Amino acid sequence: MLHIQENISLKPYNSFGIDVKANYFAEIFSEADLAALYHNEITQAQKNLIIGGGSNVLFTQDYNGLVIKISIKGIESRADGKNILVTAGAGEIWNDFVSYCVENNYAGVENLSLIPGTVGASPIQNIGAYGVELKDVFESCSAFEIKTGKIKTFNFNDCHFGYRESVFKGELKGQYIITSVTFHLASEPQINTSYGAIEAELQNRGVETPTIADVSSAVAHIRVSKLPDPSTIGNAGSFFKNPVIEKYEFAAIVAKHPDVVHYPTADDKIKLAAGWLIEQCGYKGKIEGNTGTWKNQALVLVNHGGATGTEVYNFSAQIIDSVKSTFGVTLEREVNIL
Repeated sequence: MLHIQENISLKPYNSFGIDVKANYFAEIFSEADLAALYHNEITQAQKNLIIGGGSNVLFTQDYNGLVIKISIKGIESRADGKNILVTAGAGEIWNDFVSYCVENNYAGVENLSLIPGTVGASPIQNIGAYGVELKDVFESCSAFEIKTGKIKTFNFNDCHFGYRESVFKGELKGQYIITSVTFHLASEPQINTSYGAIEAELQNRGVETPTIADVSSAVAHIRVSKLPDPSTIGNAGSFFKNPVIEKYEFAAIVAKHPDVVHYPTADDKIKLAAGWLIEQCGYKGKIEGNTGTWKNQALVLVNHGGATGTEVYNFSAQIIDSVKSTFGVTLEREVNIL
């Protein structure tokens, strides 16, 4: 049954652990709950914020409105030839979903192991890691249209996926709430170990012919070794996007910095490693007040305890300025600032 709470601390609902409050808070367990919520007078009178795992947001102040946490659960799968279609509720923890797929030998998301957040956020952000993006396995999603209260299905072309982008972050931002996502996975895996340190980790383990479980385990190990656990130290994973630049811009940078870490993109541009850029500016493991960058990965900003969102934001601005002055590249925050 729908229950709207008042004056609720959001500290348990954001992975940075920022202690701010919301005027109103509601947790949603079904599409029927959403329909009831948007017929409610409180909802209609307030601005709304939708959250899943709260792993991609930085609160810099109290939220003067209604925070809606999506907790719709459930995973179902069905075979379609060699393809496996798996539908998961938007409130499923992303890594729980990945584990379900790996355990059932449904291939395609193993490289996305241990990414924080929920299934519902995955197409919004077009999450990606180790050479795989959400768009590579996306079939469709169901979404609640706030204006009409109707459920609409979005297919691949509808979503306009880009690097950490989708239609839900662009022209349709704030108009829909994703309730479930369907993925097209494979019963016969195409193992992808070419990106990052996966191959090296598998070699260290003596694995010559890896399964998707091997890849998932290797990716999880690499992530744990580099990234802090939000349950022990507040963070939102990668705080900045890896910048994508034109080749002529890259030529100017590599002339001055020949060891710059970079990757070619499918559209003939160059992706730079934001963590490397930040590290070269002296920020890896730097602590300033209650915030700083993680000791093993400069791309991650952390809350060492008691940091305010404004403190974290201001520190990120210092990093942006430093990278800009050193490399001529403007970093873009991946985390939503509120």
